[in-house]
Amino acid sequence: MSKMSEALADCGALQFGDFTLASGAKSSYYIDIKKASTNPKVLRLIAQQMAERIGKDGIAVDRIAGVVLGSVPLAAALALETGIPYVMIRKEKKDHGTGKLIEGDLNEGDRVLVVEDVITSAGSSIKAIGTLREAGAMVTDVCSVIDREAGGEGNLRDIGVTLHPLVRASELL
Repeated sequence: MSKMSEALADCGALQFGDFTLASGAKSSYYIDIKKASTNPKVLRLIAQQMAERIGKDGIAVDRIAGVVLGSVPLAAALALETGIPYVMIRKEKKDHGTGKLIEGDLNEGDRVLVVEDVITSAGSSIKAIGTLREAGAMVTDVCSVIDREAGGEGNLRDIGVTLHPLVRASELL
């Protein structure tokens, strides 16, 4: 079992039972990544392993992006670990303030790494990538804590994006 798998199990993030996922799919297990991302030791481990992954896989990055709410702590921790600025992607425009979908500085042509907690079908990632690309960003990579191995990797590949998971579901179970 990897260090990440152990950390997720130890903090209580890996749960067994009957669950309905965000994608609507049913599952016999659930990964409560909020338990991990609100635990400083586990959050630090996630950021360190994502930073190592960026280097090892040779991912060129100008900005990190986290989707509100679940991936923002991951993006912030990774930004602190690497010194790379991050942006936050909203799922929908707010009806007050600036009404922006992207919070933070993003320049046209920036190479953006999207970070995610759990990838199932990758629906929310694909939507966020669309928002970033509309703003002129180049997105070719997603780094996730978990890949549930439920089609997300192929769905990302279909839009020209490579998934870099820290842990695959088959390694956890």
